[in-house]
Amino acid sequence: MFSSTFIFESKEYDAEFHERNDDIAARARLIDGFLGEEEWHNAETGLHGEVYYWSTREALTELIGMGVHREAKKLHDRWIGRYKVVIAEVLTIYGDPDLALSHQPALPEDAPRA
Repeated sequence: MFSSTFIFESKEYDAEFHERNDDIAARARLIDGFLGEEEWHNAETGLHGEVYYWSTREALTELIGMGVHREAKKLHDRWIGRYKVVIAEVLTIYGDPDLALSHQPALPEDAPRA
């Protein structure tokens, strides 16, 4: 499993931002290999984070290659400040199994469990 985490400084969002953001999120959820998502906001630092979980790197790459995603990246400085993206391979998940995401990620059968 892979995760992609987008961390950025929040600015003011307008209607166009919300429309684009909602469209990209809806398209991401339709990708075969999408497993789940979560987000957070730190009011003290102004940072916002969005984490998506994917069964394969190819599924993640499909999101990155979408035209609507590339368009939004070109306009990012209108809505966000500095940002970074972290792509990671998830090796294990443990803890409370009832603590679900909006879509619960599942580890592959051969993945180690803690």
